[in-house]
Amino acid sequence: MWWSTLTAKVRTLITLAFLLVLLLGGVTWGWAQVTEPFPGKVDAPVCVDTSYQAGAELAVQDVTVSVLNASGREGLAARTMQQLEDAGFAAGKAGNAPSGTSLTDPAEIWVTDADSPAATLVRRRVGKVPVRDDVTSPVPGVTLVVGDAFGDVKADGPDALKVKDDAVVCSPPVG
Repeated sequence: MWWSTLTAKVRTLITLAFLLVLLLGGVTWGWAQVTEPFPGKVDAPVCVDTSYQAGAELAVQDVTVSVLNASGREGLAARTMQQLEDAGFAAGKAGNAPSGTSLTDPAEIWVTDADSPAATLVRRRVGKVPVRDDVTSPVPGVTLVVGDAFGDVKADGPDALKVKDDAVVCSPPVG
């Protein structure tokens, strides 16, 4: 009722003011959306924990291996990683071992569980090297730390093994 008592000019002025407030609100919101930074890129995980029951078969392609170079030989980690990939293992990360890492053996395998079937598969390709579960690895998967005396990954070796006890293995993500 009160709206009909106002003159046409006043009604037009009120309507225009209301539309101006809506326009300014929309421009402010739009500017905030345009100037907001883009969401950061999320890297896909190199591997995910996958459960294997006793009696299941674990294949080399289900095992992610990372290689760390603890030697003075440049490129040893990358070369070893390529040999492991050629043998069928899933690639983790390659790089230098943490500062102060020294090996008395040609190589070591670092895992969270020394009885891991994944570590057993890797060990069958790199020789009788120590499997350690007392060292925390900075890279995902089974970590092979190579030293100055390390040679090559064996071309022959099992492509799979039967899991003796229930185990969790860091496997490449599916999909």
